[in-house]
Order: sequence, then C-alpha cells, then structure tokens
Amino acid sequence: MDTMRERFEDTMRERFAAVASRLLDEDPRLAVVLADIGTAGFADAARRHPERVINVGIREQLLVGVGGGLALTGMRPVLHTFASFLVERPFEQLKLDFGHQGTGGVLVSAGASYDWPSGGFTHMAPGDVALLDTLDGWTVHVPGHPDEAETLLRKAAAAGDDKVYVRLSVQVNAVGRPVGGDGAGAGAGFMVLREGRGGVVVAVGPMLDPVLAATEGLDVTVLYAATVRPFDGRALRAAAGATGAADVVLVEPYLAGTSTRFANDALADRPHRVLGLGVGRRELRRYGRLEEHLAAHGLDAQGLRARITGFLGAYPDGGGGRATGA
Repeated sequence: MDTMRERFEDTMRERFAAVASRLLDEDPRLAVVLADIGTAGFADAARRHPERVINVGIREQLLVGVGGGLALTGMRPVLHTFASFLVERPFEQLKLDFGHQGTGGVLVSAGASYDWPSGGFTHMAPGDVALLDTLDGWTVHVPGHPDEAETLLRKAAAAGDDKVYVRLSVQVNAVGRPVGGDGAGAGAGFMVLREGRGGVVVAVGPMLDPVLAATEGLDVTVLYAATVRPFDGRALRAAAGATGAADVVLVEPYLAGTSTRFANDALADRPHRVLGLGVGRRELRRYGRLEEHLAAHGLDAQGLRARITGFLGAYPDGGGGRATGA
C-alpha cells in the first residue's frame, strides 16, 4: 500500500475529508455522519459545524439510521466508514431507512475489497456492490484516482435526494480521468481509451492501470468505468459493435461477475460472450499485502493478461488479432 500511496500527495480518503469539510462550509444542507472511523479528518470541520458533523460511535446501524433521519428533515447526509460496516453490517437499515422511506444520501466507503489485509475478513467487502444491486435506485461510483474521487464526491453531494455510493480505495491509477459528466458531456458513462477489433475489456476504477498493462499490444478496445451504476450499456453496445466480435471482459475490483448480467442484458439481441473478472469468492486467510491479494485473485497485470488472452483467443505475445477459430 505504501508504494501506491507514494505516488500522490493524498489518498482518496484524505481527499474526501478535505472536500467534504469544504462542502460543509458551502452548503448548509450537508451533514457528515461518522462511526468513530475517519473522525480525525473532520476535527476542524466539527469545531466549525458541531451540529452537522455527527459521530455516533461504533454503531453502524445507528450511523445509517441517523443518516436516514437527517434526510427526512431535508438534509443531505454523507455517511462514512469501512465498506463492510457501511453496506454489509447495516444492510437492513439501508433497505428501510433509505429505500423504503424514499430518502437519499451519500455513502462513502473506505477499505474497498481488501485494502487493509491485516484487518482481516471483518474489514473486507468484495460483495458490497453486488449487495447494493439488490436495492433499487443506487448510483455507484468507483473512482480510480483522488482527482476522480473529488469530482464524483462533489457531484454526489449536489445530487438532490439521490442515493449514491462512492467506493474509495488506496489502490489508484497513475493518472486521473475526466469523470462525472452529464448527458453527452466529457466523462459521461464509459470512456473509450483504446480501440481494437478483437474484443472489449471494461476496466472499473483502480483496475485501469493493470488492464492497460495487461492489454498492451493486443487488438482490443478498452473502456474505462468510474461510474458502474447505472451501467452504461449503450457505450458497451457501441464498442462491441465496432469490434465485430461481441466478446467482453469485465475487470472489477470487487466480486467477480458483479456486472455480468448488466453486460448480458446490454447485448441480449446479439451473439456474445462475457467474462467477469474480479475478486474470487474463496477467502484468502493470510494477511499479506494488497499487491499480494491482487496477484492471488489474478488481478495484477500478469494474471489479467493470461486470462484475457485465453478468453479472447488473442496471441499472448501481443501480436494482436485473434487466433483461428476463436
């Protein structure tokens, strides 16, 4: 994790605290609710706005309940803790206090799938996005860079009464991309970063750099997704149609196959194949480092190249094209 962090002056999580603190000064409707996690980053903001920076202690169900209550009064709540404590533990409260009550808010998670391996499985949440998919109406952002996180956080804070999940990670790409656009504007939906004829690879958030390295020299289209819900089926259809072969690989930093059904739905009227790559279901019980967990799940550049070329039939030496009969 240290090697990834050294590339930036701040992490996504540090950027979140700084941006949300400024937004508290600018927007009297905004409130931040914490559960003893991340309080240091909001110490100054809490002194300025003690009534709108609320720490409920280690009570994650209450965290979500308070957020839903604030939303009922017309506030825009921003809730923050580890993903496993924000989505998994208080799932019933998300279903009822936001979904059933028809309120909106912003969930901002930390920890991603296994950002802190030494924290153990209690602090890992590879199934968070899949779990939110069982609920209606959630927008899900998965930034790959602190700059993207800032843009998407500002967009989420200003999003009226929508339900938004922003998934932060210490894994980052070297370069931020223009994200968060509206309509046909820059950053709307999936972005085309490379064009090819041998298939489509969709890289989600911090998986972009490994995907770009894994597909170097291959004749494939690479799409980048920093917003995965709603799923940009139109962009996927356009890219798949341009390749002449509707073979799609989804590379996600959470549970493998989470978005497979959305890709299948987008291509339902044409022959296609979809491979969902991501975090495996088997629990890895050794702490290790983040990079070691990525490699163990086949999500490093080497592992991705082998799995992508094997599926698409592309030549593993990077010569481009497709193998006969693929």
